[in-house]
Order: sequence, then structure tokens, then C-alpha cells
Amino acid sequence: MEKKEWYLEYEIQYNRPGLLGDISSLLGMMAINIVTINGVEDSHRGMLLLCQDEDQIVRLRSILNTMDTIKITKLRKPKLRDRLAVRHGRYIHRDIDDKKTFRFNREDLGLLVDFMAELFMKKGHKLIGIRGMPRVGKTESVVASSVCANKRWLFVSSTLLKQTVRNQLIDEEYNEDNLYIIDGVVSAKRASEQHWQLVREIMRLPATKVIEHPDIFVQETEYKMSDFDYIIELRNNEDEEITYEPVEKEAKTTDGFSMFDF
Repeated sequence: MEKKEWYLEYEIQYNRPGLLGDISSLLGMMAINIVTINGVEDSHRGMLLLCQDEDQIVRLRSILNTMDTIKITKLRKPKLRDRLAVRHGRYIHRDIDDKKTFRFNREDLGLLVDFMAELFMKKGHKLIGIRGMPRVGKTESVVASSVCANKRWLFVSSTLLKQTVRNQLIDEEYNEDNLYIIDGVVSAKRASEQHWQLVREIMRLPATKVIEHPDIFVQETEYKMSDFDYIIELRNNEDEEITYEPVEKEAKTTDGFSMFDF
């Protein structure tokens, strides 16, 4: 029988010497392997476990619930957020009202890159929006995630190096394994009708698309925020407000940029 993975997370109630050793010994006696272990957030510890059958997990839960030094917070089959929490020692924060919105600060760029890379590696069509102020690291994070996911990325519109607005693709660029990056502000403020025809063509492809400034994008197209599978917000700090006035001002000028029409 193939072994299955489980995620265990507990909150330390009393951090006495040898606590982790006792739990590790218990897992060993129950023939449950520890794949990865790390501290998660404050006073929490997370583990990826490997075991033969679910009865072992049922017995483990029963024993751990008798310990007054810890409190089980999660014991389940691992989700993507669990795997990343163990890897980075912190959880991805979700919007309370909108479960498909995930929030990151600039200090979380490593976590963000890993998160998006995991999304990019999943098969099938995905539409991902990313919000953030200028120069916070949105496009760089998308490109880095593409590299991690071994995906080829294509700028349909962007301001990463030069202000780019493409009006057509060559045949080899039409590929469902490619990642298409569209800057909603640049497309809205600088693009021709040819560009928008290309954007609509790309949106119909069964491939992953990342839309920077999705709120502006939906204002200019027939798409809605409900069409997005994930919304990512990237801030310099958790108190920063994401507004579009500075972004739109930047898009209205070509100072320091060259306009490229392909």
C-alpha cells in the first residue's frame, strides 16, 4: 500500500525541554515518518507526515489530544498553503471576505514566488490577477515564479524594462504551456484595437494568464472579477493602501520608456 502524506500542526501550550523529541519518538513508535518540520508563525510547529493508513492518524490524534503541553490546530491531508507554511515558516494570508484573494508583503517575496510557481505548475486554464503599487515587485515575482515552474513567459503588455504593447504573436508563441502576462493599465491607456484583439485571443487560450492591475483590466473589457481564479495583493507593508492614481499617471507618460509595437 502506498504511503500517504498528512499535515500536523500544533500550538505549543508549554514549551518544556524535550517536547519535540517526545512527539518525534511517538511518531516513530507509530511508524509515522516525518518528511518536513518547521516552526510556523508564533508558537506553532508544522510537520508533513507520511504513513501507511488513516487508522494511524486517528490513533495519533487521540494520543496528542491527551497532552496538555500542545493543542492540535490542524491534522489533515496537506493543502498547498500547508506545504508552503512548513517550507517558509509562515502562512499565506487570505482575505476574510474573499477566499480567492491572497495577501503578501514585500518581505514575503520568497513565499509569493513559491506560491505562484505552484499555481503555474497546475494543469489547465487559470486566470490570476495581481494588485500592487508601482515598483513593489509584481512583474519580477511573476517572472521568477515562471522560472521556478519551468514555464516560458510572454509579455503581452508590460513596463518591466521598456513599455511593451504587442499587437500579434508568432506561431510558436501560441502554446498552452506558456504563461501570458498582461498589464491592465498599459493595455487600457496605450493600446490599439489590434492589441485588444490579441488580448481577447489570448484570453480564449487554455493557458495561464496573469493580469497586473486586474481592476483596471475589467473596466476596459467584458471580463469580470468573478472570472479570476486567484487574486494576489502585494504591498510594501501591511498598512499600504493599493490605489490606481499613481499607476495611471505613470502609464500616461513614456518618459524613460520606449514604445514597442510588434
